[in-house]
Amino acid sequence: MDVFKGRVERPDRLAGSAINYLIVGSDTRVGLTEAELRVLKVGSTAVAAGKRADTMILVHISKSRDRATIISIPRDTFAPVPEWTDSTGKVHRPSYSKINETFGKGDAKLLVQTLEGMTNLRIDHYVEISFLGFKNMVDALGGVTICTKRDINDPKSYLKLEAGVHKLNGLDSLKYVRTRAFDGMGDLGRMQRQQQFVSAMIRTAASKSTLLNPVKVIKFINAGLASVVTDPDLRQDDLIVLAEQLRGISTKKVRTLTVPLSDTFYNSKGVRGSVLWDKKLAPALWEKLINDEELVEKVVITPSKSTSPSEPSDTPSAKPSTEIIDPFKTRTAEEDTCGSLR
Repeated sequence: MDVFKGRVERPDRLAGSAINYLIVGSDTRVGLTEAELRVLKVGSTAVAAGKRADTMILVHISKSRDRATIISIPRDTFAPVPEWTDSTGKVHRPSYSKINETFGKGDAKLLVQTLEGMTNLRIDHYVEISFLGFKNMVDALGGVTICTKRDINDPKSYLKLEAGVHKLNGLDSLKYVRTRAFDGMGDLGRMQRQQQFVSAMIRTAASKSTLLNPVKVIKFINAGLASVVTDPDLRQDDLIVLAEQLRGISTKKVRTLTVPLSDTFYNSKGVRGSVLWDKKLAPALWEKLINDEELVEKVVITPSKSTSPSEPSDTPSAKPSTEIIDPFKTRTAEEDTCGSLR
């Protein structure tokens, strides 16, 4: 799928820059067996005609390939939609909608165009993963281990898990990342669980048993490519090279977050129940990514020396300390939060 075809006005690409991937989880059932559909209890392809953007994640990989940032984009994001032309040649005037509705109206091309307009961040590659693609990738890893602090009994995803550690296969993993109706946090809670799952998936994929085994790497990549849609420029060889480049990334250097929000029930321009990006923090986030800068800043604080004769200035309390400044509320893939949401 060429989501960039015919686009002239696009954000600049910096020479030798970082790479930005837009990964969209589509809710299409195509390719799943009847038995798998029954396990998921999601209905057939005929029942769920078409496809919708169920999940949107922006992945930024640094120029030096030593850092990665994974950002969840709420599907109910309030979005100014630019003028666009549909497949029949009809021109649609600029409008407003929830961002996932652009996927239904103008497919991935309009979604990418809208997101680039909102962030001024150039998207280099597009990856669309179906239910089947996600299941196959998890199974290619041999499953993914997650941890939850509380029991899960979700009436919509039909996932039941006791609090604790669980190794999930592809189908149960799909239930887990779709779960959003048991804790009162809705889609925002679901996005945090997705971030935790992606972190767990990265820890699994980055383990020596996977990344140092070329056969496992190729199996994992092929499992994805066999059942996902990508832009024409993204090939198997590119992903294998990227996997080799990322081999040295520490899980401490992989950060996950949700786009900073200022309103989780925003009504404007005829769009109801949307979420609004924070007017200061969201632009600051995109600027950091455009410049390929660290999101978290470490500041060394040196205490002032004591002027009291009774308290020597070289006491342990006078030693410098490090403060972490993290305005975007990120987490690292190394952290085992055991399902703790915030």
